[in-house]
Amino acid sequence: MNKVMSNKLIITLYVLPALLLIMVLIYVPIVLTGYYGLMRWDGVGEMTFIGLDNYIRLLSDNQFWRSSFHSLLLAIFSTISLIGYLIISLILATKIKGANFLRKIYLIPMLLSSVAIAQLWLKIYHPTNGLLNSLLFTIGFNNAPAWLADRSLVLFSIFIAIIWQYAGFYILIYYAALKNIPESIIEAAKIDGATPIQIAYKIKFPLILGVFKVTIILAIVGSLKYFDLIWIMTGGGPAGASEVIASYMYKQAFSSYNFGYGSAVGFYLLLFCLIATWLIRKLTTSKEEIQY
Repeated sequence: MNKVMSNKLIITLYVLPALLLIMVLIYVPIVLTGYYGLMRWDGVGEMTFIGLDNYIRLLSDNQFWRSSFHSLLLAIFSTISLIGYLIISLILATKIKGANFLRKIYLIPMLLSSVAIAQLWLKIYHPTNGLLNSLLFTIGFNNAPAWLADRSLVLFSIFIAIIWQYAGFYILIYYAALKNIPESIIEAAKIDGATPIQIAYKIKFPLILGVFKVTIILAIVGSLKYFDLIWIMTGGGPAGASEVIASYMYKQAFSSYNFGYGSAVGFYLLLFCLIATWLIRKLTTSKEEIQY
């Protein structure tokens, strides 16, 4: 076996199918997206080369920058929510009554499709018959807001639904990391007189810091390219108040049939995600890794 695995030709043959698959599914579409961004094209007819006009147009497109700002807000909102997920995971990882039941409850959103989640939250946010406004009417609010029609509220209303959608995913990651910490370390801290808060902040969190850094990257990059729930619930409206980069790209390419400009927006989104990932890794890289 060692002789076979030391043969570079055999190793190449083993790896080649995966490399070809990655090339076809990832790198070729990236190159084509950048190439289409140089064209004026409706997606059907003949393409016309216009150079960097689409990319230059992005610089003066107010709606594009507005959608970029909304995506950035979602990334910030999602990153802050990680703290809440971590606190819930710390509680669930302790021996509290009903922890197993609560873990199952938090996993429910992971079992639902984005369409089902969108329909659920559309019912919750319904201006007259929705659960949220019905509760507000019950406690005396006569002018309950139209959550998805109010330009000042729609974005954060959708953010709440997105945070609920991914709660189970991040809680599961943190819970698994916390349960991987040797119990002997926790017991030693308790013997030394550490309080539960001190154990959580000074022992558990540093030991899962690497996992936390990974979830920051997942949350930010996932938020920057988020599309489905926003598109189903509002379509980017009202009047672009909930537009994000991905929905703006979709509208340009498939609604306005401006595939060239839509491709330029998509290529920008790719670069934005790559730069964000690089910055996060730079800012969160530490020289010391805690071993246990």
